[in-house]
Amino acid sequence: MTNLDSFFMDSVYFGVALSLVSYFAALGLSKKIKCVLFNPLLIASIFIMLLLHFTGISFTTYQSGAKYLTYFLTPTTVCLAIPMYRRIKILKENVAAILVSILCGALACQVCIVGLGILMHIDDTVLVSLLPKSITTAVAIGVADEMGGLSMITILAVSITGILGSVMASFICRLLHIENPVAVGLAHGNAAHAIGTSRAFEIGEIQGAMSSLAIVVAAVMTVVLAPIADKVYLLLK
Repeated sequence: MTNLDSFFMDSVYFGVALSLVSYFAALGLSKKIKCVLFNPLLIASIFIMLLLHFTGISFTTYQSGAKYLTYFLTPTTVCLAIPMYRRIKILKENVAAILVSILCGALACQVCIVGLGILMHIDDTVLVSLLPKSITTAVAIGVADEMGGLSMITILAVSITGILGSVMASFICRLLHIENPVAVGLAHGNAAHAIGTSRAFEIGEIQGAMSSLAIVVAAVMTVVLAPIADKVYLLLK
């Protein structure tokens, strides 16, 4: 344990303070540099990792304070119902397309993970930890724990998925000329859960509302599909 590690070990709010300062600094940087790669969460994550590495502060010390931020995940997810309610008319008009779209996304996630698991001979514990990677953390941890997975792997997979998804989603939509706000929103929420939703709200309210819906429905579908995918993997490997 380094001197800095010992010093911050007794500081309950060190992790929270570092997380907030890093994020708001990255947010200011992203506003000045208009580039999709300068995603605030991505930049803040890289900064924190580098800081911990070069100062010798352990992740355990950082997490002892930063964990308090995770308590806001569930109420924040629930609050996403507000923009959905405001756009209830659009939801009713596109209900079939929305459900099919989210189902395809949830299935694609499970198929890709099972396929890669077979190719790379992944242990089943690791596989079930990765299966809920495309849904919000609050639900993903519960799914992984119920199936015997490792929550830390799940949290890492969900975080990486969200960051990469939010960075790449807008680029892919432009590349494929996808401009429909409902489609853009569903793509963000289905592929990159809450982090993608924050990006969708930056694009527009309709996109954000659809992304919020995708988070909820994709989570429900994944709860059903993940155990099936695990059984398929055990049969095929």
